[in-house]
Amino acid sequence: MMLSMIFNMFVRARASAERIGEVFAGRPEAQGAGGPEAVAAVAAGTAVAAGFAPEAGPAVAPRAAEIARRRGWSVEFEGVGLTYDGAGEPALRDVSLSCPPGAVIGIIGSTGSGKSSLVGLLPRFFDATEGRVLVEGRDVRDWRLGELREGIAMVPQRSLHFTGSVLENLRWGKLDATLDEAEEAARAACAHGFITELPEGYDSIVGRGGLSLSGGQRQRLAIARALIRKPAILVLDDSTSAVDAMTEVGIRTALRSGCKGTTVFLIAQRISSVKSSDLILVLDEGEVAGLGTHEELLAACGVYRDIHASQVGSKEAAHG
Repeated sequence: MMLSMIFNMFVRARASAERIGEVFAGRPEAQGAGGPEAVAAVAAGTAVAAGFAPEAGPAVAPRAAEIARRRGWSVEFEGVGLTYDGAGEPALRDVSLSCPPGAVIGIIGSTGSGKSSLVGLLPRFFDATEGRVLVEGRDVRDWRLGELREGIAMVPQRSLHFTGSVLENLRWGKLDATLDEAEEAARAACAHGFITELPEGYDSIVGRGGLSLSGGQRQRLAIARALIRKPAILVLDDSTSAVDAMTEVGIRTALRSGCKGTTVFLIAQRISSVKSSDLILVLDEGEVAGLGTHEELLAACGVYRDIHASQVGSKEAAHG
């Protein structure tokens, strides 16, 4: 029985080791203007873009830290199209959008409409197959990957947490962050309250995957970890789906005051989450179905009206 167990463990370990070897031997398809230097920065840069890595690594261009401190990058999508692996149905078709520095852009649409695909073009998780994505007037393909990703923080719907203290998890956003910086970011994410109620406060241990926290607490902690970086572009990909309505309002209010100047892309399923955005993009099957403010879309966009009516009721929808 022992030999059988050892054999089974060996087979599993061998398969895992081969896969790990493939990951380490892999090379990113996305190449920036930095060439080999950018390649060396990809592993760190990807994590930075997700708000998880402490730093961009030694291969990042010296200007990266300086650029990351600037607030609010402009973003332009020019006729962007995206087809995964160059085959199949396009995930995005002819998407154009201009985002001035410091704007809050809401993105809404049904599941599979291309919301996450669109924002994934910013840190070059993949490249557009048509059109261009410009950041600060430069095509993202002309940026060094580390330099570009150093200024972007992304918070996915399913946040990743590690075994360690709350403070250590926050410091994955910025390795040398002080306790004051951590508390400031936590307050902006409406996380400071529940953190201080934990047995050891910021020194409380978070279980692997954040199992010791509720879904809403994990999301707020992930938002705080992104905010601690003080990014130029902040992407919240349906990252408040697990919090209650009152907490979400508090987060939006805190973001408005604590992220002044930061360009924010706010992906959400709920109208209430994007209603106060400077500009709202409505996607439907990868195409732009509407673009404007909440009031403009209610008047001119049928897709937006349908979403609004389904969430607030036909009577309220009739009155906006």
